[in-house]
Amino acid sequence: MPTDLGAALRRAAHPPVRDARFWVVQVMVLLIAGAHVSDLFGDAGPKFLPDGLPLTVLIVPVGYAALRYGLTGSAATGIWATLLWLPFIAMPDGHDGVLTDVLDLAVVDLVAFVAGHRIEQERLAHRRAQKATTDRLAMVTLYQQLFRANHAPILVLDEDHRVADANPAALVLFGPAVIGQAARSLLGAALAPAARAGQVVSLDGRDYRVNLVSLTAEQSVAGQQVVLEDVTEERSEGRRASEYAALVVRTEEEQRQRLARELHDEPLQLFLHLARRLRGLARTTGLPSSVGEGLDEACHQALAAATRLRSVARDLRPPALDELGLAAALSSLMADVEDEEGLVAELQVHNVAGRLRPEVELGAFRIVQEAVRNTVRHAGASRVDVVLAGDGDHLSVSVTDDGAGFAPTGTGGVGAGHFGILGMRERARLLGGQLELRSAPGEGTVVQACIPLVMPPALSERAVAPTQSGAALAV
Repeated sequence: MPTDLGAALRRAAHPPVRDARFWVVQVMVLLIAGAHVSDLFGDAGPKFLPDGLPLTVLIVPVGYAALRYGLTGSAATGIWATLLWLPFIAMPDGHDGVLTDVLDLAVVDLVAFVAGHRIEQERLAHRRAQKATTDRLAMVTLYQQLFRANHAPILVLDEDHRVADANPAALVLFGPAVIGQAARSLLGAALAPAARAGQVVSLDGRDYRVNLVSLTAEQSVAGQQVVLEDVTEERSEGRRASEYAALVVRTEEEQRQRLARELHDEPLQLFLHLARRLRGLARTTGLPSSVGEGLDEACHQALAAATRLRSVARDLRPPALDELGLAAALSSLMADVEDEEGLVAELQVHNVAGRLRPEVELGAFRIVQEAVRNTVRHAGASRVDVVLAGDGDHLSVSVTDDGAGFAPTGTGGVGAGHFGILGMRERARLLGGQLELRSAPGEGTVVQACIPLVMPPALSERAVAPTQSGAALAV
C-alpha cells in the first residue's frame, strides 16, 4: 500500500547511527567490497572470495542489520552496499559476470527492504502486545484498588451465583465466611440476584439497593458483581418527607372541616336570620313601595349569600362523605356540577358496596373533586364522566372529559402551574396508590387513580404515628 511504502521510507531514512555495532556491520560491508577489489585488480593468485560469492556474502551483514535494527538498519546497510558496488558494475572496461552482479545486488536490496520491513512489523506488533498487556494489568490493578477501597459492599459471583470474592466492606457486613456462599441466601430472601436487581433489602439494620453488573472475561473475572448501595439515609429522608406530606394533608383536612363547621354554624345562620328579618320588614304595612322593594331585594341577596356559603362549606367538607360514604358524596358532587355549570355529568359505580376506609374515601373524593374542578375551569368540556370501580383489593377512580385537552410536559407529565394535578398525584401516593394522566390537544383528558383498599404496612405505621399534639396522623 502507498501508505505502508511511505512509512517504510521514513523509517529507512533514520538509521541507528549512534549504535557502534551498526558501524561494525558497515565496516564488514566495506571489507567485503575491498576483498572484491583485491580479487579484481590484484596479482593472479588465490582470490579472497570466489567468483559470484561477494554479493552473496553481503546478505550476511544485511540480514544481521535487519534482525538487529529492523528496516532502519537493513535499508541503510543495503544502500551502503549498493553504493560500494555501483563502481564495479559501471566500470568502462567491464568484467565478467556484470549481469550476475546486477541481479545479485537486486536480491541483496530486496532482502534488505523486505526482510527489514517484515521484522519491523513484528517488532511493532510485539511492542503493541506488550503495551496492551501492560495496560490490561494496570486496569486490573486499578480495578482491584477500587474494589478494595470502595465503601459499598461488593460481592463477585461466579457462574453458579456463589460468592467468589468480596471487598472489605462486604466482609464486614457478611463476615469472613461469605466466600463460597450462595448469593440468594445473603439477600434476605430465596431470590436470584437478577430478581433482586434494583430492589432494596434490609441487612444488619440498614437498607441497601441491589445493583447488578455483568462481568466479562476481559475484566479478568467472569460472572456478576453485586454492589449494595447504602440508601438508609435516603429512605429515611423519603419517609420523613412522606410523613410531612401526610401531616400537611391531615392538617388541611382538619382546617377544611373546622371552616365548614364554622361557616355552617355562624355566618350561614346569620344570613338566614337576616333574610327572615328582611322579609318580615318588607311585609310591614304602611311602608312606601320603594322601601318594600328594597327590603325584598336585600332579602334575596342575603339568601344568595347563604346559598353561596352553603356551597363553600360543602366544598370544604361535604356532609354526605362522612354520613353516607364515597358514592353518595360523588353523586351529590356530579348533581351540583350539572346544576351549576350546565355540563352533562355522569357517575358510574361498579363493585363498590358499603363503606371504605375513611382515608380512602376522602382521598378518592378529593381526587375526583380536583379533576372535575379542572374540567370546569380549563377544559371547556360539555361532558364529564366519573367511574368508580372496585376489584376487592384496589379502588379504581377515573375522570374523563371531552374538553380541549393539553400536552403534558415537565416532571411526571405535568406542566408548570398544574399544582392541582401534583396534589392529586401526591394524595394517591400517600395512600399507597398511583395516578395516571392522559391528555392531548383536542382529545380531552383522562385522570385515573388506583388506590389499594388495604393499607400497606409502611403506610399503616405512618398513619398511627402520634403527632406533636397527640392526635393520630392519617394520610
